[in-house]
Amino acid sequence: MPDLLLELFSEEIPARMQARAADDLKSLVTNALVDAGCVYESAEVRATPRRLALAVAGLPENQPDVRDERKGPRVGAPDKAIEGFLGSVGLTLDECEIREDKKGQYYAAVIEKSGSSTAEMIAGIVPDVIAKFPWPKSMRWGPGSLRWVRPLHSILCIFDGAVVPFEIGGIVSGNVTYGHRFHAPDPIEVGGFEDYEAGLRDARVMLGAGERADVIGNEARTLAFAQNLELVEDEALLRENAGLVEWPVVLMGAFDEAFLDVPPEVLTTSMKAHQKCFSLRDPKTGKLANRFILVSNLVADDAGAAIVAGNERVIAARLSDARFFWDQDRKTSLEARLPELEKITFHAKLGTQTERVLRLEAIAGEIAGLIGADVDAAKQAARLAKCDLVTEMVGEFPELQGLMGSYYAQGEGLGQEISDAIAQHYQPQGPSDDVPSSPVAQAVALADKMDTLVGFWAIDEKPTGSKDPYALRRAALGVIRTVLDRGLRLRLSPIIQFTLARLGPTLDRLGEDSERKHRVRAVHDALLRGDNYLLAFFADRLKVHLRDQGARHDLIDAVFSLGGQDDLVLIVKRVEAMGKFLETDDGAVLLAGAKRAQNILRIEEKKDETRHDGAPDPALFAQDEERALAEAIDRAEAEAGAAAGSEEFAAAMSALARLRAPVDAFFDNVTVNAEDAGLRENRLKLLSRIRAATLQVADFSKIES
Repeated sequence: MPDLLLELFSEEIPARMQARAADDLKSLVTNALVDAGCVYESAEVRATPRRLALAVAGLPENQPDVRDERKGPRVGAPDKAIEGFLGSVGLTLDECEIREDKKGQYYAAVIEKSGSSTAEMIAGIVPDVIAKFPWPKSMRWGPGSLRWVRPLHSILCIFDGAVVPFEIGGIVSGNVTYGHRFHAPDPIEVGGFEDYEAGLRDARVMLGAGERADVIGNEARTLAFAQNLELVEDEALLRENAGLVEWPVVLMGAFDEAFLDVPPEVLTTSMKAHQKCFSLRDPKTGKLANRFILVSNLVADDAGAAIVAGNERVIAARLSDARFFWDQDRKTSLEARLPELEKITFHAKLGTQTERVLRLEAIAGEIAGLIGADVDAAKQAARLAKCDLVTEMVGEFPELQGLMGSYYAQGEGLGQEISDAIAQHYQPQGPSDDVPSSPVAQAVALADKMDTLVGFWAIDEKPTGSKDPYALRRAALGVIRTVLDRGLRLRLSPIIQFTLARLGPTLDRLGEDSERKHRVRAVHDALLRGDNYLLAFFADRLKVHLRDQGARHDLIDAVFSLGGQDDLVLIVKRVEAMGKFLETDDGAVLLAGAKRAQNILRIEEKKDETRHDGAPDPALFAQDEERALAEAIDRAEAEAGAAAGSEEFAAAMSALARLRAPVDAFFDNVTVNAEDAGLRENRLKLLSRIRAATLQVADFSKIES
């Protein structure tokens, strides 16, 4: 079956846009083909800095013939009805057939259309895709109106070995592509995908971004190994370099050893940000080496000597700037920089960084006291954590915030504990990021995230749908991971209340927009009263986290349904104990009995419009099974309550498991809805005791059987 090959050749596409653009091209073209009724076998896409290429295999030469039958009005119907029908089908009355059904004769239109040429269909689809292509940013050039990410030079479009003719923005489709800008700039005629890919390879163009990345990574590691060094792996930098070259040539350069006095992260970041170069280190010491790896797009006659020399000059200048920032920053202490934070607005409604630092200091101290950390150290670290925002180094490299503050704190002799807390107070920033290591660092990191979460909740700036501009979901997951990974026993509600109290003065200064101010104050007051706006958000994030760890969603719901659950460690312990219990026979049978009791109660309480809580009257027990169940509940409730109170949830489950036999016997032999109203009420109260006993651990009604 015929194949389609499409290439859009332009000036350099930004590396960060290439992968998304390739996927967009594939989906837009193939979706349009499918919408037009055109099936295909496979589609694959490629991207280089100067081209997007799509190959679609297994397309038919022509679309199948179409036969469409439409039922019209009755014979003898009003003229207007008949005329409307004829207009809709594009036929005359003589061209229609007369058919008959149970109701009589009617007009029928049979429309037969020969299948269109797939090439003609492609000629209509591709220009539309190009015109509507969803680039994040695009430009217009020359006199035309066509927009593309960079000037579009040519369009190769071949179907079944022949050019699919069309024109857009003054560019006429053809069968010509171009190789490497310097090594093979002449046009290359193409007949299909195989000679397209092979011809480009001969012209020093690797079509696949994955192949280019593999070449860069492998050659970089080989060069490093030859010098007894190892590559500092950086997947993002590897992908970026693969998007910058069509024929990667990997070279090694060097810089003055004197620069190694600057923190290694600064050197690595500078070389990466300015020259897209990889760093190298000594595997024996783990320290950075004064060498780097660069990726060229040129096979040079001098084996790259001039390219290396040019990069070395630029890197030397960039590292000189970094060393200057390093030297200048250390002349001013972090403490002395505190007044400068007043010039930085954290958020228009949440005050300056100075105001935020004062909040963080108080919150970190409060949390430190709760988790057994050094309160004074936590408060000092929190007070200094944001001071590197006003340093020259962080101004140049914002991604180094926190880390540079840590280095400056070390230089001032503030101690490892405070230095680590400053470095780690943004952690964890993602699922693969470490959580803070020491109690002081944990207190400061939690304070930073809680201030963010409570603050934005208080000003009614919560995440909506997929939008989360302030990364509040990530902040909540950071709190959850830190608390769970380090086993911190913290109740979230009191911390929320404490943080809100620190925010009060800042929120009081909101502008005089009465409606907005009233809404913010209402949200603030609701949180202050303990309403579960933010706690529910934590619950949702914890569900996501636990589900990712393999926990059952219904068990999470069963624990959260108890209400007042704000100790994350305790919640997880309950969920884990519940999961293990339900894997046993006793657990499964008791679950069925407890759910049966709750279902009966739910139905009868709805009917009676009242809850049947309270202790049953032993004098009204008419059967041995009632008395046995009541006695079993007395024992199980006491034992389970004591065990749950001491957080021995496995023991609490074992105590509840002893209800299995008496619950089964009760349901086998006792009629709950007795004719005697007193007996019925007493038996419903007995069932409510089963509900109460199990609610000491979880809400069994939320658990799936």
